[in-house]
Amino acid sequence: MQRSTASLMNPHRDASAPRWAAPVGAALCAAVFALAATPAHGATPQYGGILKVALDGDPACVDPQQPGNNTALNIGRQITDSLTDQDPETGNIVPWLATTWKAEEDNRRFTFVLRDGATFSDGSKLDADAVKANFDGIVKMGARASLASTYLAGVDRIEAPDAHTVVVVFKEPNAQFLQATSTMSLGLLSKATLARSYEERCQGQVVGSGPFVLTSFTHNQGAKLQRRDDYAWPSSLATHRDKAYLEGIEFRIIPESGVRNGSLLSRQVDVNTSVQPQDEKVLLAQGLPILARSNPGLVYSFFPNESLPLWAAPAVRRALVKGINRPELQTILSRYQQPATSVLAKTTPSYVDQSQALAYDPKGAIKLLEDDGWLPGKDGIREKNGERLTVRLEYWQSVTYLELIQQQLREIGVDLQLKKSVIGQVNAIRDTGKMPIQFYNLTRADPDILRTVFLASGRNVNFRAPAEVDAVLAQSAAAQDPAQRKQLIARAAELLVADGHAIPLVELATVGATGKHVQGLHYDASSRLQFYDTWLQK
Repeated sequence: MQRSTASLMNPHRDASAPRWAAPVGAALCAAVFALAATPAHGATPQYGGILKVALDGDPACVDPQQPGNNTALNIGRQITDSLTDQDPETGNIVPWLATTWKAEEDNRRFTFVLRDGATFSDGSKLDADAVKANFDGIVKMGARASLASTYLAGVDRIEAPDAHTVVVVFKEPNAQFLQATSTMSLGLLSKATLARSYEERCQGQVVGSGPFVLTSFTHNQGAKLQRRDDYAWPSSLATHRDKAYLEGIEFRIIPESGVRNGSLLSRQVDVNTSVQPQDEKVLLAQGLPILARSNPGLVYSFFPNESLPLWAAPAVRRALVKGINRPELQTILSRYQQPATSVLAKTTPSYVDQSQALAYDPKGAIKLLEDDGWLPGKDGIREKNGERLTVRLEYWQSVTYLELIQQQLREIGVDLQLKKSVIGQVNAIRDTGKMPIQFYNLTRADPDILRTVFLASGRNVNFRAPAEVDAVLAQSAAAQDPAQRKQLIARAAELLVADGHAIPLVELATVGATGKHVQGLHYDASSRLQFYDTWLQK
C-alpha cells in the first residue's frame, strides 16, 4: 500500500542522503493523515505497467512555471525536477538537482552546485546556463508566472560562473527563496521549451528533466506520460535511484465523482485523485486505501475586492469574518478536512492558531452592519440607501459547504448568491478586476504565500491601497531570524483577518484513493502526488 506521510514516508530512504536545513517544527505533521490500509512491508518493487489516474477536471495549463490548477500540477510534477526538494515530514530543504548550496550576505546571495549527468528529455544538458535561462525567463514572463515571478521578485542578477554553479543575487534579503527552489513553479525546462510561446507551453509543448515525458495532452480528455529509461537523478527523498518503476501514466479526466469511484472499484482506473466526502464511506467499506494530506499554504477563503464600494470600508468584510459558523461546516466536510483556524493551514511553517479571531459571533456581525447603516429589509436581507446587501460569488471548485455558508450569512442579513461556473470563465472575470469576491486556496509549504497573494505592490488580491500589513509582509521576507520571521508572519495573519482582507473558511485536504495493488504513492510537501516511487503489485 502507499506510505503514510505522517509516519511511514520513505521507510527505505538512503541514509547517506545529505540533509541541510533546520527543522521547522512538528506542526507540519499535525494535519497529515494516515492511510486506510497498512503498507505491504517487505514487498519488492516491480517495474512495468501503466498507471491509470482519474482527474476531476481539465488541466488548464500544463506548464509548471505558469499558474495551473491541481490537476495540471499533478501532471507537471512528474515531468519537472527542481533544484531542491522539501521533506513533507519535517519541512527540511534537501538536495535534488543541486547537491549543495549556501546562503550568504544575509540571504541576498544564494549559490547552488549542480549534480553531474542530468539532462532534459530532449537530450540537452541541465547545466548552470540552463538554470539561469529558466530563472531569467520567469522574470521576463512577469505576471503570467504569477507565483514563480514573486519568488524571484527583487532579483539583482543570476550568474553561471561555470557549468555546475548557479548564483542568484537579490537586492534585499530574501528568506523565502531557498524553499521556493523546491517548488514546481521554479521547476526547470529545456531551452527549446523556453523558446516556445507561452500558449504552446500551456498546451503541452513542455520538455523537462523529470522521470516521465509528456507524450500527449488533450483538453477535457486526458494526458499520457512515458517513462524515461535513462533517468538517474531523483530527489534525495526518493527510495530508489534509477528509472521510475511505472512504464507510463495515463491521466483521464472524469468530472463526475460517482463515475470516478465506480471506475476505481471496477479497476478501470488505479487512482482517484479527488475523493468527495460522500464517497469516502463506500471506498473504506471496500477496503480501498485513502491517501490524504492537508494542503499547506493559504486555506480556502473569501477575498473581497476592496476597489468596489461594498468592500471599500471594513464593516461588511469584518461582519463576514464573524458571521460564518466554521465549526458547523465540519458536519458536511470530509473526515480529512477541517474548518479554518487561521489564514494559513496547519501544515504551513510558522502557522499560528487564529481560532479566537475566527470565532462565530453573529451578534457582533449584526452590530458591525447596523453601525455601518445596513438595516433589515422586508425579507431579512439588509439594505442601505436602497441597496441590498448582496454578495455575488462565481466559482468553479467542487466543494460542498458554500450552500451552508450561504444559509449562515442569510441569518445576519447578507444575501450570498452562488453561481457554479468553469475555471476559464471564472479566471476571465477575475482578470477584469471587477469580480466582487474571489474564492480559492493556494498551496505552498512556506508562509511567504501571504506576501505572494496580499502584498499591495504585488498580486494584491484585494485591489486595495497600501496598509500596515504590507510593511509587515515585506519585513517577514527579509527577516533572518526564524523566530522573528514567525512573529512577523503571525502579525500579518492577524491584520489580514482583523481587517477582513481574508475571510478564512476551510483548510483543504487533498483526498485520493487507490486500488489495493498500487504501492509507493505519496504526496510531496506541497500535497502534489509523486509517482516516481509508485509501482503496481501484480
